[in-house]
Amino acid sequence: MAKPHSSIVAAVTALSIALAPGIAGAQTSAPDAASNGTMSKAQRKEARKEARARKNAELKKLEQNGYNPATANDANYPNDIQNAERKAASPGAASQ
Repeated sequence: MAKPHSSIVAAVTALSIALAPGIAGAQTSAPDAASNGTMSKAQRKEARKEARARKNAELKKLEQNGYNPATANDANYPNDIQNAERKAASPGAASQ
């Protein structure tokens, strides 16, 4: 008689083997040069600075359209950021 846990372990093992290639490939969102290791330290630093600037600009635009990230335990969380994103995407959005 097989132990009840052995069938669960076998199922989890089979699932993890089936999903492993997809999970491993999911982390390759970096530019090709970065994944090959050919970017210099200065290039990586510049890429981080650009990414940070884009993120900060997006956050600023959302804040100008009504989103407040400092609100703790906001009951309207999904709706308030979605509304700010909609406003920011509209043609008459608040300017930066």
